[in-house]
Amino acid sequence: MLFNSYTFIIFFAVVVAFNYFPLRWRLKKAGLLAASYLFYAAWNPPFVILLWISTLVDWIAARRIYNAGSKTARKLFMSVSLAVNLGLLCFFKYAGFLLENFTALMHWMHIAYEPARLDIIIPLGISFYTFQTLSYTLDIYRGKGRPWHSFLDYALYVAFFPQLVAGPIVRAFHFLPQCLKPPKVTGREMAWGLSLFTLGLFGKIAIADGLLAPVVEAIYDVNGSPDIVSSWCATVAFAGQIFCDFAGYSTCAIGVAKCLGFNLPDNFNSPYAAIGFSDFWRRWHMSLSTWLRDYLYIPLGGNRKGGFRTQINTMLTMLIGGLWHGASWTFVIWGGLHGLYLLAERLVRKIAPASLVWSRIPIRMFLSLVTFALVCVAWVFFRADTFEKAFLMIKAMFGLGCNPPGLWLTSLDLIITSGVSFAILALHWCMRNHSLEEIADRTPWWLKSLALAGMMIAIVILSGEDRAFIYFQF
Repeated sequence: MLFNSYTFIIFFAVVVAFNYFPLRWRLKKAGLLAASYLFYAAWNPPFVILLWISTLVDWIAARRIYNAGSKTARKLFMSVSLAVNLGLLCFFKYAGFLLENFTALMHWMHIAYEPARLDIIIPLGISFYTFQTLSYTLDIYRGKGRPWHSFLDYALYVAFFPQLVAGPIVRAFHFLPQCLKPPKVTGREMAWGLSLFTLGLFGKIAIADGLLAPVVEAIYDVNGSPDIVSSWCATVAFAGQIFCDFAGYSTCAIGVAKCLGFNLPDNFNSPYAAIGFSDFWRRWHMSLSTWLRDYLYIPLGGNRKGGFRTQINTMLTMLIGGLWHGASWTFVIWGGLHGLYLLAERLVRKIAPASLVWSRIPIRMFLSLVTFALVCVAWVFFRADTFEKAFLMIKAMFGLGCNPPGLWLTSLDLIITSGVSFAILALHWCMRNHSLEEIADRTPWWLKSLALAGMMIAIVILSGEDRAFIYFQF
């Protein structure tokens, strides 16, 4: 069930109406849980069982960890949680990838090995809810919380439908306290939630799908070598597409949750106005970057064990972050590039005087554009289906492609991409130190009404081919 479908609109209206019935809060939570399972089952009913397994295993493991009488027992139950959750994730998402690479290794060693093909369907959102449930047991293992008293609350936390399949990745002790008392959703909060939902759909349907996706597909999904202008244009278009698509989903999720009385964390904060890559990862997919920081980078030692160990920890974290996105070496390279960017940034910060870099607006804007350009280079590996296509695009972007090139974008494609990309970059720069709520509070009501009406019209006019949200595949 997609946010950008009429089925979801009907489903959402029914859930909101049920949430406003004068019923006991426990019954309403049970209704939300049932609705969440229905939302997930609408895609593939049997995979709801995986949600139940993760929910039960981590619920029991967390209580056992907390009540364990010895360190050995705590480690044992934590290992059970990790084994079950990561085992399911690795089987469904990475088994085919591992088998494919093992087969290639055998062939490289001149060993004839042809295993049966694994036709495994990847459960929707398994990477997201696996990290979410693990954060609960890990927090209790590290002594940062106590097992929650209500299994219903915990089950709702794991399966809450607005952010179930593509985030934001919510921490248990951010969500669970919101389950204690029935929320009071005011008319203002309902209006803000619906406004966020509209904004998210506008980004997804009108901008990502309607304007930018055709430009990206005209180059990335067609055989041939593009010219330098078309290769950069398609890549910049993908940078805009993936932001509007993923941030659009997150904004929809936050808006839907707001209408139900729940607050979800922000997932994006003007990432294309970032100055440097540590700043970029403080602004892009923030729920994942903070998860990797808290549960991987810091436990590995962070920056506490010397410069060389810090570099190793940074690179390892980014490589795993890349692999989290997909079972392909192109995603690993994408993560590795960002790891190299972060290491290079640390070196530059040691050399360049901070007063020169951070105090002057022209230099800050220039560094922001350099950051965006290098992020776009990395996006090539994220978008390309194969290394062959990725390297073809990289060569074309640096003027090393075929002469004459075989692919060109039309003048209209170039104009659309330039206009939309400039608007995104300008908006991000203007909002880099301000939240959307701040901007909305300062805007006159009539202007906000016109903006929402314009977005609704654009959703209808610019809607093109129906496409699932990009991050559904992760």
